[in-house]
Amino acid sequence: MMDLQGFGAQIFAGAVTTLQVASLSLVFGTCLGLLAAVGRLSSLPLLGGIVGAYTTVIRGIPELLILLILYFGGTVALTALFDRYVEVSAFAAGVFALTVVFGAYASEVFRGAILAVPSGQIEAAHALGLSRLQVWRLVVLPQMWRFALPGLGNLWLVLLKDTALISVVGLDDLMRKAGLAAGSTHEPLMFYGVAAAIYLLFTSVSLLALNILERRASRGIRFVH
Repeated sequence: MMDLQGFGAQIFAGAVTTLQVASLSLVFGTCLGLLAAVGRLSSLPLLGGIVGAYTTVIRGIPELLILLILYFGGTVALTALFDRYVEVSAFAAGVFALTVVFGAYASEVFRGAILAVPSGQIEAAHALGLSRLQVWRLVVLPQMWRFALPGLGNLWLVLLKDTALISVVGLDDLMRKAGLAAGSTHEPLMFYGVAAAIYLLFTSVSLLALNILERRASRGIRFVH
C-alpha cells in the first residue's frame, strides 16, 4: 500500500473540499444557466442583450482571471461597502466564480436544448388551454433535459478539473493539499500522481452516472438509424 507519510487524511479532506466546491457550483450554475437561457430566448430585447453580453464576456475571459477578479474585487467592494476590511473567503470566491463560468456555458446548452423541443408539441399544449407556465413545466422542461444532458455532462467534467484553480487563492482543496504534501516530503511525483488518480476517479464515476442518466432520460425514445 502506498505510504502517504501522514498526509493521507489531508489529501482526503482536500478531495472532500473539491467535491463540495464542484457540487455547489453545479447546482447554482445550472440554475443560473437555465435562467440565462430563458432570458436569452425571451421576447424582451434588453434582457436578451444583457444575457448575451454576460455569456460573451465570461466565455472570453480565462477562468483563473475571473476567479482572481472576483476574489480580490469582492474584497475591495465589501471593504468599501462596510467601511472596514472584509476579506472574501477562498471557498465563497471559488464557488461564485465557478458558478458564473458554468452558468455562462450552461446557458448555451440549455438554449439549444429548449430550441430542440418540437415546436408542434408546444403549439398543441397551448391549443389544449395550458398556461405558459404549465407548458414549460409539463412539456418543455421534461424533454429539454434529454437534449441538455450530454452538454451538461461535459461541462461538469470541466468544472471538476477547474476546481484546481481555486488553490491559487488559498483554498485547501485537493490540489493545494497535494502541493503542500509534495513540498514537505520533496516527493512531488507521488503526491501529484495521487491527486491525478483521485481526479480520474471522480471523472470516471461521473461518466458512469451520466451514462445512466442519459439512458433513463431516453427511455421510450425510438432512434432511427
